[in-house]
Amino acid sequence: MKIQESAENYLETIYMLSRHKPYVRSIDIANELSFSKPSVSVAMKNLRENGYIHMDEQGHISLTETGQAIANVMYERHIMLSNWLIYLGVDPEVAAEDACRIEHVLSTESFDAIKKHIMQGNELPEEIKEESIHA
Repeated sequence: MKIQESAENYLETIYMLSRHKPYVRSIDIANELSFSKPSVSVAMKNLRENGYIHMDEQGHISLTETGQAIANVMYERHIMLSNWLIYLGVDPEVAAEDACRIEHVLSTESFDAIKKHIMQGNELPEEIKEESIHA
């Protein structure tokens, strides 16, 4: 099932924040994305109703299995594409912004072909490849 780009962004953000914080709250997401707290609250309600996140009574947000699967795909795409663009000489900030846009519209077939090319062609340093594979 294809979900909206904004939902993919929220799930990826929750995942990235959870890697560095003991728990994630709506305010953390709002601060990270520079969105208003009410906008994030509406989005969290939609993600919860669609089974992508859990929110406990303290407002701590965690990904469901389905939400985590989507976040993993988006995170891998983001890391792989941004690092590839940096390797190609793109400014890191521009590369991250472009990767964020590309990751949502690129088909699985095209991403898999790019990933295979990068992995077989040794076009990225080993530590970057390892981070992308294990994302």
